[in-house]
Amino acid sequence: MPVKKKDTDRALSLLEEYCKKLRKPEEQQLKNAVKKVMGIFKSSLFQALLECF
Repeated sequence: MPVKKKDTDRALSLLEEYCKKLRKPEEQQLKNAVKKVMGIFKSSLFQALLECF
């Protein structure tokens, strides 16, 4: 099943909401990892790859 832009937009929205909830010091590593994934979803390379499918 191909990944659609609306699916990644929804995933990005959910990740952003989840990231806002990560406030404890012990959650910082997870928060950084989530931010990296969000950055990948927003990247022009990822967006271009989505257009190929």
